[in-house]
Amino acid sequence: MQLIDFFDKGVDLVPDRDFLVDDTGSRTYRQVQLASNLLASGLRRRGITAGARAAVYSHNTSAAFECLIGVLRAGCIWVSANVRNSIDDTIYILNNTSAEVLFYASKFKDDIRSIQLSCPAIKLFICIDAEADGHLSLKSLIDGASPIAEECDRGRDDIATLFSSGGTTGTPKGIMMTNLGWATLVATIRSQLYHEAPVHLVVAPMTHAAGGFMLAMAPMGTTNVILPEFNPLRVMEAIQHHRVTHLFLPPTAIYRLLSHPDVRKYDYSSLRYFTYAAAPMAPEKIKEAIAVFGPVMTTGFGQTEAGLNVTFFSPREHMEALASGNDTRLLSCGRASMFARVEIMNNEGTLLQPGQAGEIVVRSDQLMLGYWNNDEETKKARAFGWHHTGDIGYKDADGWVFLVDRKRDLIISGGFNVFPAEVEKVIMSHPAIQDCVVVGSPDPDWGEAVTAVIQLKDGVTATNAELREFCRARLGGVKAPKKFETWAELPRSPVGKLLRRKVREHFWQDRSRAI
Repeated sequence: MQLIDFFDKGVDLVPDRDFLVDDTGSRTYRQVQLASNLLASGLRRRGITAGARAAVYSHNTSAAFECLIGVLRAGCIWVSANVRNSIDDTIYILNNTSAEVLFYASKFKDDIRSIQLSCPAIKLFICIDAEADGHLSLKSLIDGASPIAEECDRGRDDIATLFSSGGTTGTPKGIMMTNLGWATLVATIRSQLYHEAPVHLVVAPMTHAAGGFMLAMAPMGTTNVILPEFNPLRVMEAIQHHRVTHLFLPPTAIYRLLSHPDVRKYDYSSLRYFTYAAAPMAPEKIKEAIAVFGPVMTTGFGQTEAGLNVTFFSPREHMEALASGNDTRLLSCGRASMFARVEIMNNEGTLLQPGQAGEIVVRSDQLMLGYWNNDEETKKARAFGWHHTGDIGYKDADGWVFLVDRKRDLIISGGFNVFPAEVEKVIMSHPAIQDCVVVGSPDPDWGEAVTAVIQLKDGVTATNAELREFCRARLGGVKAPKKFETWAELPRSPVGKLLRRKVREHFWQDRSRAI
């Protein structure tokens, strides 16, 4: 099967149910199917063939996602291009993936001028929502096109999407996900998040996990309510008004919800699955979220290379851990999903026993095919016959997976290994902290000093001495931060991940400076 076939499953199930809802109105499954056929036919008559790389450059809108469905209908490979990236990153991604088609929203026409000058492989620019000088409009693309698109002969091992690795660690890599990978991901999400008549609130960028959830949940007949950006008040209002059942947000956004003065004034009783992902949450924050939103919190471990939720921690399991007082369990990201094997490996390729920390490795049909035009990095990721995630963790005797940190983020301070995530979890339990990043900064005595950069909640204060004592009591002298800095805002990626690399660069750009 192809990825587009799973959207058509939703059409067969609930043709007249809303598929897309945004501030401009709603579109049913049947209407989006027709529009995607017209778009695919329009691309074909413009000489765009199956396997061509096509990107959609827009903020979250129904029209943008409708174009994506049309791209898949045409048998093209969807290239994710996030408007929240820098223009240089976008140009790099489009050139790296040899994108040939670019749909764009008119509000980004200035970016498009730069892209057109710098991306010679793009032969077709299509403005989604307006007439554009020198480019096709979406209307002109589909005028006179056939309402039944030509069937594409794309197999299970053909590439369906080319997402890019996150910008948290350096140059993005094109991640090739096949139709088989997507089929397995669809089966994974159905096994974990099934619900009758689901309503999915889309807040995070559609070019990343939010878009993945939209595609994977389509066979369930899911209605997707799309917000253009994260706004705490709008999220709370949308959950109540649209009777939202499914929601995905990174922890940083959840913390902003929890700190909003009106968070307890809204009705969240429709929620069934509130997924926190992209980073761990401290147990105290999980408990607070459950107290506010109900017994609906869920998480899992995944990455762009491995798809969504190769591990899963269900709402029921959260409540069982809470009832038993097992805060340690709340630190887990779940157990291996039905369609993945998750193990811990050392540097020599040996699988480790429960309780031993090493790199988290995965086997699954949900994995990427490899990195686009990058055989060297693909080979590294597949060493010893497993996919290497780059994350350090361990499994307990019951198969629960615990993240320790990113392999490359390890701090070596005075000869001791310190994992930032462990320190961050303690800092996040302090009532004054909105968010934090822990890095190693240069130090003449320690080599690297454990350094915490914090963002305080609005209207709250905390002294460095208070925070240092709080951490020492819980972590000891080696792991407790030796230095603290308070920043008004912490750097984040376009999908809301804290950019540890940017914080680290702040301290290491001039090693001679006084810290």
